Amino acid sequence: MQRWKQRPEGSNWGDYGDDDQLGRVNLIRQPQVLKGMHEVKVGETFCLSLPLDLPGGNVLNPRRYPPALSPTSLGNDHYLNFPLANVHPLWEDVISDDQVTLSLQYSTQWDSLAHVGALFDADGDGKTERRYYNGYRAVADIQHDNKEERHNRSRAERLGIENMARHGMQGRGVLVDLARVFGTGRTLIDLDAWQFALRELDVTLEPGDMLVIRTGFAEALVEMEGTPDAASLRQTGAVLDGRDPGLLEWITDSGVATICADNYAVENIDDESAEACCLKLPLHHHCLFKLGLPLAELWYLRELSDWLYRHARNRFLLTAPPLHLPGAIGSPVTPIATV
Repeated sequence: MQRWKQRPEGSNWGDYGDDDQLGRVNLIRQPQVLKGMHEVKVGETFCLSLPLDLPGGNVLNPRRYPPALSPTSLGNDHYLNFPLANVHPLWEDVISDDQVTLSLQYSTQWDSLAHVGALFDADGDGKTERRYYNGYRAVADIQHDNKEERHNRSRAERLGIENMARHGMQGRGVLVDLARVFGTGRTLIDLDAWQFALRELDVTLEPGDMLVIRTGFAEALVEMEGTPDAASLRQTGAVLDGRDPGLLEWITDSGVATICADNYAVENIDDESAEACCLKLPLHHHCLFKLGLPLAELWYLRELSDWLYRHARNRFLLTAPPLHLPGAIGSPVTPIATV
């Protein structure tokens, strides 16, 4: 059932069906998985995740904190190196069992389509309301029968990370190594710079590919060993210019299914002109809200990049399912590249 009368200009709302919850992930189907498998030549694998306790502290985002591990408990017993003889004298087992308090988008992560929406007049009645990809409304704007139902639904109706988890998120990854072209200093990447990099790297992207971007940002985080220097990081790595309409049009026309980067936020969030504009995160708006194109951040790409460069390659099999956590807005991920 269509939930909007008008859709944002340049969006693909409804193109994959009125009830679609996957957006451009729809392009990652069996043929795309086979393309990824075709890129496996030697069977070597690379883990593309940072340790999930990095970056360290909350410098990158004051709302997000490192994971906190603790043992599970039963009554006064904490199950860390816990002898089961304390429960029954004949048992020799020693049990350790833990739990974690985790900001789901603290470290290496996926953004679900519920992460960024916009105030938009989808009803055509002259009033804006909180909307997400394909016209889905914010749960707070929806009447439910009970509090438990409201609590268990995604913040954006039906767009939780579980949709990506069920789909699988496996296909052909294509690396664009901006650090190899521009170095690891801060560079603002507009369409001209982007197309220059593609030519220099001899990269071709096709519909359904999972675009992976290396800037060197995550490598700088690793070197900071859990104590990130905010000023230094603001001068590190290439960032996509979400205010360049040409670059946004390229993303639309390219047909890439996802954008995965090793930096924080993928796009430039240090834009001093942002307060004079209508959007703080224009690339997130374009990708998540308009196209249903998931973004991923803080991937670690150094070893994969070096291997691909030595072998004159830029394509690989990428396997990167998020947690199957219904209603979650984002998710940690341990991406694996197979070459």
